[in-house]
Amino acid sequence: MSEKTHDEETRSEVYAELAALGPYGVHPGHALITMVEPHPGHEYAYNRWYEDDHFIAGAMAMPWMFSGRRWVATRDLQLLRYPEKSAVAQPVTAGCYLSTYWITQGRYADHMRWTVGINKRLNRDARVCHDRTHVFTAFQDHETTVYRDGAVGPRDFHALDHPYKGLVLQVIDAESPEARAELLEWLSTRHLPERLAGSPAAMVTVFHPTPLPGDRMTYVKQVEGVDVRLTLLWFLEADPRDRWEAHFAGLEEEVGEVGLGRVELVAPFVPTVPGTDLYVDRLR
Repeated sequence: MSEKTHDEETRSEVYAELAALGPYGVHPGHALITMVEPHPGHEYAYNRWYEDDHFIAGAMAMPWMFSGRRWVATRDLQLLRYPEKSAVAQPVTAGCYLSTYWITQGRYADHMRWTVGINKRLNRDARVCHDRTHVFTAFQDHETTVYRDGAVGPRDFHALDHPYKGLVLQVIDAESPEARAELLEWLSTRHLPERLAGSPAAMVTVFHPTPLPGDRMTYVKQVEGVDVRLTLLWFLEADPRDRWEAHFAGLEEEVGEVGLGRVELVAPFVPTVPGTDLYVDRLR
């Protein structure tokens, strides 16, 4: 047996071991949520690089990342965002592309070791677009999912594959680390069920961010607010512009009234159309 063949056989055995051990459920126990701003003049190049290469080689081809979807905020959608003074985005309109990915529950550490390794390799091979700024990028742990229609309809593990027409990213910071559990309880049992009733949103997934590893890529800043922050993804069956005022314009006030935290971002998006540059000319 040649050395090359022996190495290949060894690698195959390692893969077999990884598949035979550990969690392998279908639930999104973790997520990667990344909001990015391409630098002015590089919008088309960024879109093609991310969609034609990075979405696959830097994400979907990795172990335990089982679903992904890209979203975009055209200028009119950016102008719907609030609050104006946001701890997430400065200015609040920054970050016109959003990518969301589900990771198998219990496989975050395994996936993270792979993603750090592959991104170092991609960077070394000049397959990373540096003409962009990470506005809000974090791996997140799943807290809960609240459904509008109970047991009817797609589940959260379907959410990134189902043809939803829009998404709203909401970021809330609790008053303290101790208050985050109380905020989550209020959201999941009172606020979200009431808000979802009769709304265009079929579900809301709730996550909390986790720190990035020390050996992360240097162009991605360390995650802020890991002890107090909650990240909500509202999956919409209608374009967010159609019913924005009725269903999403007052989220900041409602959270503030109960005194459990502060809304740091409410940002609507629509899905990109893979293989096209649709919307790229409407970002500025």
